[in-house]
Amino acid sequence: MNLGTLLLGDPSPSLRWRAARELEGAADDDAEVTAWRTEIDRSAEIDALVARLATAETQPYVAGYLLCQLAFLGYRGPATAAAVEKIFGAQQPDGSWSIPPTTPGSAEGPRFITMHTVVPLRGIAAAGFATDPRSERAYEWLLGVRLQDGSWPSGPKADLGQAGRPTPPEKEYRRLTRGLGCRSATTGAVACLAMHSERRRSDAARIGVDHLLARETRDASTLGWEVSRLVGLERAMGQVTFYATHDLAFLLDLASRCGVSPQDRQIRGLVDYLETLRGPYGLWQHPTHPQLAGWLSLVLESSLRRLSAGAASP
Repeated sequence: MNLGTLLLGDPSPSLRWRAARELEGAADDDAEVTAWRTEIDRSAEIDALVARLATAETQPYVAGYLLCQLAFLGYRGPATAAAVEKIFGAQQPDGSWSIPPTTPGSAEGPRFITMHTVVPLRGIAAAGFATDPRSERAYEWLLGVRLQDGSWPSGPKADLGQAGRPTPPEKEYRRLTRGLGCRSATTGAVACLAMHSERRRSDAARIGVDHLLARETRDASTLGWEVSRLVGLERAMGQVTFYATHDLAFLLDLASRCGVSPQDRQIRGLVDYLETLRGPYGLWQHPTHPQLAGWLSLVLESSLRRLSAGAASP
């Protein structure tokens, strides 16, 4: 059975809608697609996320990832634009979402953890506002804090804003295999770039992906970790560790969006490995949540098709 056809029988209207569009090529005005869109926006799952989004208006970090979840599930309602405006309201003049000084009147400038800008920016971009001028300022800030090898640190030169201190190495568990930066921060930065119609094909995005692909360890036990968070079966948590889990499905998704060639040696190796995990009917099984086989298979198959097509669309 065709994978797309198989997924069209899933109970989730979000999964059916995405499978129809991404795998079956259905148009937005298709009768079933239109019906599923209505079902998505009226679902209890979406209602719960929108309610949480409304209470997170003073928490750009939390609101940013809720926008990622809503976009992943196909929500297109008015709550998105309202939340984006509130997140922009907390943006710093330099384009980041830095942490204000802890001591009132301190001469020290705002401190930041790279992830505090990455998570809101990814949510804003996922919601369709990547090219808003305020988003562009955040992207420029993100590019400005890169290390000399094109990777990203966990904080400004990894010192959280204390000028004049040497750059300490990143912690081993999140250090890039062949880079100076943090794998978690670099993953998050690439995830933001991957959602931008032009920046996703930039040198910054490609270099970031190359750093992530340099890790040759294949962890089947964490395959689909990001999918499990996006659908709410795992908590989205952590500061510098937000993207510390090495998820090969997420890595392939980012690489396919950033225009990496399917002939790239590291990509070929990754794809070959993932194909060994594909089961009957073209499905991949989620190692922790069996009910996510459909979602994981959609994400991987869509990534493979984007990769083959040269990432022609974001």
